[in-house]
Amino acid sequence: MGRLDGRVAIVTGGAKGIGRHYCHALAGEGARLMIADIADGKDAAAAIAKKHGANSVASAVTDVSDEASVQALVALTMDRFGKIDVLVNNAALFAPLKETKCTEIDAAVWDRVMAINLRGPFLMMKHVVPHMTAQGYGKIINIGSGSIFKGIPWMLHYVTSKGGIMAMTRALALELGEHGICVNTLSPGLTMSDSLMAENPGHVATARDKVRAARSLKRDEKPQDLLGALIFLASAESDFMTGQNVLIDGGNSNT
Repeated sequence: MGRLDGRVAIVTGGAKGIGRHYCHALAGEGARLMIADIADGKDAAAAIAKKHGANSVASAVTDVSDEASVQALVALTMDRFGKIDVLVNNAALFAPLKETKCTEIDAAVWDRVMAINLRGPFLMMKHVVPHMTAQGYGKIINIGSGSIFKGIPWMLHYVTSKGGIMAMTRALALELGEHGICVNTLSPGLTMSDSLMAENPGHVATARDKVRAARSLKRDEKPQDLLGALIFLASAESDFMTGQNVLIDGGNSNT
């Protein structure tokens, strides 16, 4: 038996990058998945369905910053699977962001980062929590960033948004505990995902060697390094854990 047998999970930003690895890991432990992404997740869903069965997965094109789109996603998930046990708030604007001085960040770009990285998780929570509350159980896993512990230059918009995720986790954990809902943050360090390396080689070139040198474990971080913590937070093994941040960054920061 898988550690997530019988559970239904929504993964936002699950069509590509680290999110796609999250989806495969959850499905591998028995979860049924709704892959939500602004990109079409049909290929990702087809790969999971081929391995785990047609009833194991569905996908929906979703803009997490748009409330109507989020409402439609949650309704579709309930229609298809009948419940929602796990929400992974992974969708975020990061890979395409160019390093920019704080005085030169366009206000429209700032607003878009906040809309996806903060309003998105808020809207997902807003519309998923009533279903978790009704069943008296749920796991919300917010994807944060190790960058908030040290800060990184020229990425003020992104780092600020992820600081908000940490605050959101703490407040939600206190509010939702009485309903049996656990809320935690999983924070990766700089991770060499396909999306980051393809879309922002400039940031990789600037940050990669410095980050690797600062780690206790002196190597690149890979998406696979995050999967054990993800499954733990989604499973019954973490049922008495909430409001916490799990930092996976090779020892770059100590929390």
